[in-house]
Amino acid sequence: MKNKITFLLLFITAMGYSQVWNTNFNLAKEDSLSKNIPILLVFSGSDWCAPCIKLDTNIWQSAEFKAYAAEKLILVRADFPKKKQNQLQDQIKKQNQDLAEIYNKEGIFPLVLLLDNTGKILGATSYKNVPPKEYISLLNSFIKP
Repeated sequence: MKNKITFLLLFITAMGYSQVWNTNFNLAKEDSLSKNIPILLVFSGSDWCAPCIKLDTNIWQSAEFKAYAAEKLILVRADFPKKKQNQLQDQIKKQNQDLAEIYNKEGIFPLVLLLDNTGKILGATSYKNVPPKEYISLLNSFIKP
C-alpha cells in the first residue's frame, strides 16, 4: 500500500511538470494572444542533432524549465527528424518547412526563438552548456518590459 501511495504521488508530481509542445503554430499564436505570453519556437533535429538532444535533456526536460515554461511560455517544436521510424505526419512536416522558410532560412539546429503573440522575433539563441536557471535568464532577457 505504501508503495502505491508513493508511486501515485510521484506520478502526480511528474504530471504537474509535464510540458505541452505544440505542433500547430497557428493555435500556439492564438494561445499566446489569449494568455499574453510569448512563444518559444524551437527548431530541432531530435534524432540526429547532438546539440538539440543535449538541449532537450539538459534544459527542456529539467524540472526548473518545465515549471517556468508552464506559466511563462507557449512551446512550439519544429522538428526535422531524419530516421524513418521518427518521421512526422505530412501536415506537420509541411508546417515545419513553412516555419523554417520564415524563421530559419539558414538551417540552424538547434535554433531557439522567442516570439511575441504576432510572431515577431524577440530574441534568438541556440544550445548553451549552462544550467537551466541561466538559460531561463537568457530567455527572459529577450522580453522587453
